[in-house]
This record gives sequence, C-alpha cells and structure tokens, in this order.
Amino acid sequence: MMSCAPVADDGVEACANCGKQGSGTVTLKNCTACRLVKYCGVDCQRAHRKQHKRACNQRVAELKDEQLYGQGHERPEGDFCPICTLPIELPVADHSMSFPCCTTTICKGCHMVAQKRRMYECAFCRAPFPKNDEEELALVRKRVSKKDPGAIMYHAHQYYHGVILQKDVLKAVELWTEAAELGSIEALFDLGNYYHSGAWVEKDDEKAVQLWSKAAMQGHAESRYQLGWIEGKRENHDRALRHFLISAKMGDTDSLETIKRLFMGGVATKEQYREALKGYQDAVEEWKSHDRDEAKKLPYYRSLHLME
Repeated sequence: MMSCAPVADDGVEACANCGKQGSGTVTLKNCTACRLVKYCGVDCQRAHRKQHKRACNQRVAELKDEQLYGQGHERPEGDFCPICTLPIELPVADHSMSFPCCTTTICKGCHMVAQKRRMYECAFCRAPFPKNDEEELALVRKRVSKKDPGAIMYHAHQYYHGVILQKDVLKAVELWTEAAELGSIEALFDLGNYYHSGAWVEKDDEKAVQLWSKAAMQGHAESRYQLGWIEGKRENHDRALRHFLISAKMGDTDSLETIKRLFMGGVATKEQYREALKGYQDAVEEWKSHDRDEAKKLPYYRSLHLME
C-alpha cells in the first residue's frame, strides 16, 4: 500500500491504492474531499478508504480552516453607504436606514443631510415616501415578488415587530431563510442567532455556526464575533482569538473589548492586543464624517432604525 502523501511531488502520478501510473489508457482522479491522492477507479478508492480516512479528514479540516480564516477580512459592499461611499459604523443596523421604495441601506448622516435640504423623499432613489401603511406594504410586496433579498428582509422585520402586519415571528423566520438563500448576509446572521438561542426554531448550535461561518467569510464582523465567542466557550482560545482579531480590525467593538479582557487574563499577548487596537482604530477612522457626527447629536438619532 502506498502512503497518503501528495502524489504529484515527484512529477509521477500514481493510484494511491494499487500504484498504477496514469497513462493514455489509465485516467487518475483526485480524492474529491482532500485532493491529496489519486485513484485509478472506484474500487481502488474504496479499498484504500480505511488507510486514507485519517489523512483525508485532517486535510479537509485544514482546507475548511484556510477558507474560514482566510476569507472575509474586508467588509461587504452592503456595509458601505452608496451616497457618501464610506463604510457604515458597526453595528450597521444602529447607524443606517432603509426605505421600502428601494430597500437600499444608507447611513444616517446622509439621511440627515437630505432632510436638511428639504428632500422629503428617499435620499437614494428619490422616490416619495409612502403616504400610509397600505402604500408601504404594496411597495415592499412588489419588490418581494421580484425576489429582492433586501425587500424580503424588510418584510420579515414587519412581521417580526408587528409593524403594519400582525406579528408573526414564524413567518419572519421563513422570510429570513428565503433572504439568506438569496444571498442576504444579514439574514444569515439573524438566523444564526435564532438557532443558537432556540427562540422560535429548534436550538441547533451547529446550524448556527454554519450560518455565521457563511456570513463571516463574506465579511460580516458580528458573525465573526459570534464564532469567536463559541470557540472561547469551548476553550479553543487560539481559534477564538483568530476570529476576534479579524473582526476587531473591521471595527467591531465587542471583539476588541474581548481581546482586551483576554490580554488582561494572560490568554492573549500584548502584541495581539496592540495589533487588534491598531486595526480597530484604523477602521473607526475610515467611517468617520462630519455629517455622521452631526446626525448623532440629534435627540432622535437612536430612534431612526434600519427598517424605518
């Protein structure tokens, strides 16, 4: 039996089970899971499975980690205000707004500027605001029918909060699931929270981790923090720190504060805390603007929500 080492190192490709070399008549195919070895056929792959299983599983785990920690270091396009083009302060939901006409997320600074200019319409698409609940619902449902994930999220919030529609959390979860399948990163995060808490759906931590992982690899900082929190709870401190470092550099305050506590507790190093702090400060500088600072002075700033 041959070993489960990469077969192309010496330039000669051979079946990991029988040693048969590839040729014009023998086609070798990679193990689709780990791609470490090749086989001349299904029979050889089955015969070699017991010997190969440990190395295969180890490599699969390594590939998964490479993807999980190697992707999502930059914030997604949806986290940037399309008007001022700056990244929106985290958490995005606290510092942004969206309207039913286009469900485009803009920062509250740009919304304030539009109001000051007496532009009493959507600051992005210039559509007039709906005059009543019926018009708002019609606008949302029109975009939902076109499979717009932003509109589906908006509709989910209407059901969840009982705004215009009768409160129906299960319907909201159904819509969040649809939005996630259509590519909404925020929907992945929200669903992960529900599966983790066991609220309205059956508690399933592994499902929550899967959802948060998908969102984190697309740049969702809060999902990355949740993954770090889960790893910390499992006492996988090195893995937790890797997550926290990534999200802290994206501007996530909770991640930075957690690294600070870990540093004070002797788990994180001084260099790791310094790296996180520097990255966090750089992220904060990127989203600062005069208009946003002025908007925060408004007494009703916090009452302006994402799904207004």
